[in-house]
Amino acid sequence: MPSAPVPRLDGAAIQIKNLLYVFAGYGTLDYVHSHVDIYNFTSNTWGGRFDMPKEMGHSHLGVVTDGRYIYVVSGQYGPQCRGPTARTFVLDTETKKWRSMLPLPAPRYAPATQLWRGRLHVMGGSKENRHTPGLEHWSIAVKDGKALEKQWRTETPIPRGGPHRACVVVNDQLFVIGGQEGDFMAKPGSPIFKCSRRLEVVYADVYMLDDEKKWKVLPPMPKPNSHIECAWVIVNNSIIITGGTTEKHPVNKRMILVGEVFKFHLDSLTWSVIGKLPFRVKTTLAGFWDGWLYFTSGQRDRGPDNPQPRKVIGDMWRTKLRL
Repeated sequence: MPSAPVPRLDGAAIQIKNLLYVFAGYGTLDYVHSHVDIYNFTSNTWGGRFDMPKEMGHSHLGVVTDGRYIYVVSGQYGPQCRGPTARTFVLDTETKKWRSMLPLPAPRYAPATQLWRGRLHVMGGSKENRHTPGLEHWSIAVKDGKALEKQWRTETPIPRGGPHRACVVVNDQLFVIGGQEGDFMAKPGSPIFKCSRRLEVVYADVYMLDDEKKWKVLPPMPKPNSHIECAWVIVNNSIIITGGTTEKHPVNKRMILVGEVFKFHLDSLTWSVIGKLPFRVKTTLAGFWDGWLYFTSGQRDRGPDNPQPRKVIGDMWRTKLRL
């Protein structure tokens, strides 16, 4: 399908009806985007670019929508491995106007974010040093793009912290899927906050929050998987997840990308692999429209025989999906 106007890594996306709103992300490690592109699934075209607020994060955002308003929570401000922000913004997709909302109690990278029972829930992510997993879980009542309370409420902490997880509300239940503990950190003393590798642990854990407000442990993913925060769609009572990253290579410790399409069937609570992407890729931005599963953007592998990450892409692909 037509490629996005720019390549992006660690961007974010939200689908509202036949439109996919694609936010921010790295163009390169030294350059971050600060605008929104829109893909129209009906006409299969890109267009309607507009700017984000200057104070908004550029990657590792938490995003969710009520069908009109898109809430954008925290994230990393700037390129390389710069610091996170606690700022929160709301986009009215009908007017394309932004407004600021109450900031988080503390800055976070890539927190799991969802709307559930009239409240905006934000949990996990990485703390201010980019590496330490956050376990905190906050919520605030919201309606029509506005906070109804003066402060965030502390909720039941998530059993395992960290960034880059899928967070899904379906059947009035809240699911948090996959993710990792640890991430790249800024090199001490680097004037450009140059990224330096740290130990990361990718996991397959799945948690669910229901009426009792207690986290339940559900069957894990077929393999550990991270960098999937916007890589999911809901189809026929199943959660579909495209791509990601898994455990490091045992010898050279290099990152390994994921090329599978996973399905979590919500009736049976079982996982399966239902297909393969055209290549392995992380931080895909997924959508589903009229029987077609789409993904765009991310960072792809070095080739069929090398699962290490290489090129940041803007490609858009689709496949017919029948479940």
